[in-house]
Amino acid sequence: MSKLYSSQDTIVAIATPQGIGAIGVIRISGAETFTILSNIAPKKNWNEVATHTLHLTNIKKDDTILDEVLVAVFKDKKSYTGEDVVEISCHG
Repeated sequence: MSKLYSSQDTIVAIATPQGIGAIGVIRISGAETFTILSNIAPKKNWNEVATHTLHLTNIKKDDTILDEVLVAVFKDKKSYTGEDVVEISCHG
């Protein structure tokens, strides 16, 4: 039986229940967290922001803004998973 994931994987998942809601939360956790975030929200250098901070930014695809979001940053050893974590609160 093969493993679905390893402890080295970066996981991106919806953290809110299915259905209609005002806000949807997307959680990214793992070593590639800030690389992934930089690809969709390139305005900041995410590696340099302080842990336990909240940032207003835009999610983009190419030059098109898809949504204005809040990004909560929790850096390794100070997060609930022990690795880099961001929670993106976007419009539902």
